[in-house]
Amino acid sequence: MNESIVDAAYAAGWSVVRGLPERLARRQFDAVADAVWLRAGPSVVRLQRNLSRVVPDATDRELRLLTREGMRSYLRYWCEVFQLPKMKTADLVARMSCEDEWRLRDAVAAGDGLILALPHMGNWDHAGAWLTGTGVPFTTVAERLEPDSLFERFVTFRESLGMEVIPLTGGERPPFELLADRLRAGGTLCLLGDRDLTATGIEVEFFGAPARMPAGPAALAHDTGAALLPVTLWYPDRRHWRARIHPRVEVPADGSRDEKIKRMTQQLADAYAETIAEYPQDWHMLQRVWVDDLDASRLSHDLAV
Repeated sequence: MNESIVDAAYAAGWSVVRGLPERLARRQFDAVADAVWLRAGPSVVRLQRNLSRVVPDATDRELRLLTREGMRSYLRYWCEVFQLPKMKTADLVARMSCEDEWRLRDAVAAGDGLILALPHMGNWDHAGAWLTGTGVPFTTVAERLEPDSLFERFVTFRESLGMEVIPLTGGERPPFELLADRLRAGGTLCLLGDRDLTATGIEVEFFGAPARMPAGPAALAHDTGAALLPVTLWYPDRRHWRARIHPRVEVPADGSRDEKIKRMTQQLADAYAETIAEYPQDWHMLQRVWVDDLDASRLSHDLAV
């Protein structure tokens, strides 16, 4: 699709969808999700393949229906992103509940830096708005999108919610250095941690098979002494959001730096898997994660070349 058309579509989403009543917008996005699901394009097929690893005992029909719910959940995320700028902070906070929130608050109060590592579950933008709305500003990293105007829209949107946004690529300094600086100053980071974007990810066991996840959250915690907390998100119903703060991932006492980071990343994967298994429909993973799928994709590309 032409990049200018993509940018115009997102601009329309923010201007048009934002003005719709919430229930009407949600019904329309449900209809779009169902239409996309019925077409069974590459993204839907990828989501279904990923979910088949999460629920390996599901029948074909059960897996298809779960994938439909997954697409509805994913489109709900986008509907909420477009409507989030008009939502009052008090309403946003009131509709959010968080299990073991004390772990987060205690880590912030300690002042040694905090890394919240999340999978692509529920609505992570809403969770970020809730965090800033309850008094915790934070820094995050954004994958650079094309065209640049679209990337700038997302940066502006997230900054309007109180986040500091650092680009994954193309910045004046490497993002790892900037993030480490924020942590050493006692700041908080929110990082998505279930899909490697750099081709240098850590191999972990995830639902019984090797997968790759980014080393960044564990490496930052190892190098700075900041607390590393896995956080998972899901939709408990049509109007509310829920989060779970998992126990802190500690730096192992023995082993090399690489070995410690690998073991810490495995603990993140285990925490993600716990909640994804409970709420698979709210895991919005429409890309390849498992090594077998990544290798197959590379092999297909090599044969095409």
